[in-house]
Amino acid sequence: MAITKTNFINYSRCPRYVGLSEVKKERLNADISYEQYKEEEEEDKLKEILSFMYEKNEDDEEEEDLIDVTDPQLEVMMPYYKKIEQLAGLKVQNLFGGKSIYAESTYNQKSFSFESDIFKYICYLDIFNESDNINVIEVKATTGKKFVEDLQSGYRGEEKYSIFNLCDDGIYRLKGEINNYNISNEMPIDLYNEKRNKLFDKYGVGKYVYDLAIQRMMAERDEEYKSKKINYYLAVLNHEYVFDGQYENNEPVYDDSIISLFDMTKITQEMQEMILRDKDKIEQYIKNMSIDECNLGVHCESKKKSKCKFIDICFSKIPKDNSVLSYMNSRGFKDESGIKYTPLDLVNNGYINMLDIPEHWITNPNHLIQRECLITNKPYINKEKINIALDQLVYPIYHLDFETFPCPLPRFKGEKCYCQSPFQFSLHIEKEPGICDKEKDHYGYLSNDFDKDCREDICKKLCEWIDTSRGTVFAQNYSFEKGVLTRLAEVFPEYKDKLFKMVDMASDLLYVVRNNKKLYEELEVENAGIVNYYNKDLSGSYSIKKTLKVFSDLSYDNLEIGNGTLALTAYAKYNDYSKEEYNRVYNNLILYCQQDTYAMYVILDKLRELIK
Repeated sequence: MAITKTNFINYSRCPRYVGLSEVKKERLNADISYEQYKEEEEEDKLKEILSFMYEKNEDDEEEEDLIDVTDPQLEVMMPYYKKIEQLAGLKVQNLFGGKSIYAESTYNQKSFSFESDIFKYICYLDIFNESDNINVIEVKATTGKKFVEDLQSGYRGEEKYSIFNLCDDGIYRLKGEINNYNISNEMPIDLYNEKRNKLFDKYGVGKYVYDLAIQRMMAERDEEYKSKKINYYLAVLNHEYVFDGQYENNEPVYDDSIISLFDMTKITQEMQEMILRDKDKIEQYIKNMSIDECNLGVHCESKKKSKCKFIDICFSKIPKDNSVLSYMNSRGFKDESGIKYTPLDLVNNGYINMLDIPEHWITNPNHLIQRECLITNKPYINKEKINIALDQLVYPIYHLDFETFPCPLPRFKGEKCYCQSPFQFSLHIEKEPGICDKEKDHYGYLSNDFDKDCREDICKKLCEWIDTSRGTVFAQNYSFEKGVLTRLAEVFPEYKDKLFKMVDMASDLLYVVRNNKKLYEELEVENAGIVNYYNKDLSGSYSIKKTLKVFSDLSYDNLEIGNGTLALTAYAKYNDYSKEEYNRVYNNLILYCQQDTYAMYVILDKLRELIK
């Protein structure tokens, strides 16, 4: 049986993954074709891209299933990943010289492999470089921000520093591996080590290193390479790279600074003990072929786009609504002895439903509200706080929603990798409280060409339709809309005054329906941290779709395009449609974005009625 790198990562999750994968005894001696290997890899790469495209803050609770890989998504996203691999290959060639192999061909792409017992291990390499040294480079569609900015520390109240340093040769290295680098000038050594240890978390940022460490394990057992010195690097996108707008044959031209290289040679060596433990576990799992239930945990990655594909099976005992996982912003509960249980620990111990948890374990007032609403089947309403939130709104209200294409590679001047590049917006103008017609008061823009930079057209239309002398720009999770407006203002300075004014005018639907703790604290309102409204049908989520169902019969179910992933995929495939298909998709995109802004108006109007 051939165990690929992707198999290795997934098989190591838990004892039942292998059994659920239906790896049968007769397949144990079977090999795997290159085509099968690439199919596995492509699914994995797509999840990686989608994961980064949809990284949002915790206030954005839009419920979209981005895990089920579909042909349209693969078709749209894989060319970008292949381009990233090409750019990384050129960067490596320029940096190291020698000979680099980074082809997709079965005959050209390098691989490491070895046989152990009845198992064969194999991985193909993204980039294999042979110059003064042998260099193995794993290409990831994430950005260097995860390593440079997210792994920072420093002395209390002073500047923060990354644990990585960009060296003179253009490669990022851990500061502890650089001769004579005085880390204590920037941060305490114990805090440096604390951040460095995150690189060993295979379900956090360390998952990228873990992937590379698997390749190292195979290389060190490959007959051809096990006695050779090999350096190991991650190639990722440069989070600071800004596209200068240069094109050749209508294609963006990037210089090699768009790729950042991180030296992970020492870390992957230190990780070998973990990898070998996982290897032994995997071989035992395959021999046992168990499908028995096992404890849920971090390995399920249930809240990540990289979640296990058997989540639906393993989580089937957990109700979709009002389970222990539905408590808002919960990190767990403590029992009488002070022992803390994470939400998944509770499930493993038989606490499945929201009401299964003993009431005396609950100390968060919002959790008590959730519990009471579920028991009584009555909503919780704080009319005073809702009224205060409504009083902050200045009319007219501009209900605004953007659709964006966060392309892995910047397409237009001034953009960065994964920049939320707008291609559509919807605007409903509510002139007076409760006065907003779905059609008559709707304004919108949608690009008609995937290859066209429509951002200035969007600026013009926004400035035409939004009077910045008075009013409120309103959104669900307005930080996203503010980010888009800010980036537009930076790229198109002739519109910046009005665009920044729109940013200043911004407010959030969540401030009304959920809470605005800062405002209420400033006004010395009692229970500032408690939610304004809750209904058991929310099941802990204030996503616009959940909230809409509580207040209205308006639904997304009848829309052909009903979430952001479908929207950006439809937009990216413009050039592939027939005229008839294009017209249908174009109209469906308008309907979807229009639904979002009208839904905000409907929810706001229902809240007004609720407190009368």
